[in-house]
Amino acid sequence: MQAKDVMVSPAITVSPDASVPETANILLKNRISAVPVVDQTGALLGIVSEGDLMRRAEIGTERQRSWWLEMLASSNTIAMDYVKSHAHRVSDVMTAWPLAVGEETPLAAIADLLETRQIKRVPVVRDGKVIGIVSRADLLQAFASMHRPAPEANLDDRALHAAVLKTMDTAKLVRPYTFSITVNDGNVHLSGLIGTAEEKKALCIAAEVTQGVVGVTESLQVQPRIPAYL
Repeated sequence: MQAKDVMVSPAITVSPDASVPETANILLKNRISAVPVVDQTGALLGIVSEGDLMRRAEIGTERQRSWWLEMLASSNTIAMDYVKSHAHRVSDVMTAWPLAVGEETPLAAIADLLETRQIKRVPVVRDGKVIGIVSRADLLQAFASMHRPAPEANLDDRALHAAVLKTMDTAKLVRPYTFSITVNDGNVHLSGLIGTAEEKKALCIAAEVTQGVVGVTESLQVQPRIPAYL
């Protein structure tokens, strides 16, 4: 799936001349964490998030430093903090040159971006103009809307055994050299020894998500770790 498959379009946007209180109300009214800032042509200029509006003089949350941190802070940092806490226009508090993705960006790449940059949403652009936005909630919605395929009635236990092995192989999980897989009327049982509790959980889930599996049980035993000094 790609950005265009899950994005909210058209995206809610604000102009660079919008007031900070007005923008805060837009975030609250629409229950969103950030809003793109665009010019009259729809070109992306920046983005304003909840974080940009947290430190405000009006509510006494502007950044306060101890005297020694104040001495260490650069004059530029002090100036930037003052602008963030006192400015009235969006153009003064927005994050300029924000991250953006194209409409054909894979969802996996978007998930990586949201996670590594610790952001909650990212604008989707075409030719530099905002056409939508993808948030963490949109990815969650895409997942929730997926339905597990119905089990294939003609998949016998032998074929299902091979399918479970293929799922584990595709996921690059450990191969069953020290544990075994048995299938009876679509029910999979895993037994034997495994390296870690995490591998045990992953193998059980791999069996569960294999199409045609009715149920999964296990009697896997996690091998105790041998101390390095022995």
